[in-house]
Amino acid sequence: MGRRPAPRGSCRRLAAGLLAGVLVSAGACAGSPDDDGPVPVRWSRGTLPVPDGTPGRVVVRDVTVCDDRWYVVGAVEAADGETRPAAWVSADTGAWAPVGVAAESFYGERAVLYSVGCRDGVVAAVGARSGGVHGNPRVVTWRQVPDGSLVEVPAPFELYGGAEARNVGRIAGGAGGWLIAGNRVSGAAVWGSVDAAGFELRAGLPGLASDDRGVTWAYDVAAGPAGWVLAGVVTGDADAAVVWTSPDGVGWTRVGLPGDGARERPQRVVVTAGGPVVVGVRGSSFGAWRAEGDRWGPGEWRAAGRFGAGAAGGSVQAVAPLAAGLLVVAWDGARHGLWVSLDAGESWRPISGPGDLPVGGDRSAGVAAGAGRVVLVVDDGREGRLWVAPAV
Repeated sequence: MGRRPAPRGSCRRLAAGLLAGVLVSAGACAGSPDDDGPVPVRWSRGTLPVPDGTPGRVVVRDVTVCDDRWYVVGAVEAADGETRPAAWVSADTGAWAPVGVAAESFYGERAVLYSVGCRDGVVAAVGARSGGVHGNPRVVTWRQVPDGSLVEVPAPFELYGGAEARNVGRIAGGAGGWLIAGNRVSGAAVWGSVDAAGFELRAGLPGLASDDRGVTWAYDVAAGPAGWVLAGVVTGDADAAVVWTSPDGVGWTRVGLPGDGARERPQRVVVTAGGPVVVGVRGSSFGAWRAEGDRWGPGEWRAAGRFGAGAAGGSVQAVAPLAAGLLVVAWDGARHGLWVSLDAGESWRPISGPGDLPVGGDRSAGVAAGAGRVVLVVDDGREGRLWVAPAV
């Protein structure tokens, strides 16, 4: 027998309870994504102190929770526009302290850290600063050492840049080590490492690279019990939403996601307790795709729920797993919004944000959840802000 729809308004109560640290079962919510309006969530503003050194404004780009410690990464931007990498840590999301960041290269000293991942209680990060003759991003990675600080990982320019470069995206940690998603002239690519102390470029791989089916482009990567899942598109006569799955980060299988002919961009992926969920633009709204458990192969993926109107010019900025559900921050072309799903992407509810979330040309957002707390960071190019929804 199918699960009975939840009574009207129950999604609001359950989502609020989830953000308060209460575990809920998957599939508890049903009905329209906009039933009863946004879920009310109490947010409190956090403060990130400026690390010692040249004064400036705090820049925030990403956040993660790692072994019960919270990390935010970004930079400090001086009045003249110069930046230096920065990171912060907190044990309780109430008080934040700067993390030591040791750079050794010209661009490392100026990098903005834009993605942070966790593996076995240790974090690693990716940063960049535009420069050189063509003004392209110069990418630098960072690993955490035993004293808790982040140190730059030396790398040759051609590892992330050079004539074959396209972009370097987000980092994730898993049982097999670390993986960074990105793209080269040959198509979708990854950089892999066992310990984040040095990365290997894996480009031109069968199934992952561009071929006679179209040009491949990867947006995000996540790890789970069955290995790695990479989300992206294949552009050709008709763009196709795809994921790539791999047990080891070397051999990849391309899997097409169900579509209806609308413009689709799978932009973020997480692995929840119920399986992997991909979130992105689906036509004029946002939407999700999902697979069950560790069955990630062809035929195992299906389209899940849609949410948010007027998303054609928008993008999914960040996603955080919530037990069997997930929390999403998305930009609809005019403003940031927050949505929650408690059934692995099947149904969605908007969440009330902490007032007007900042918007701007240099916008970015990150979100993480764990231990009954949610941490949200948003930057509009003028101010970096952090909010916490604590357990009650």
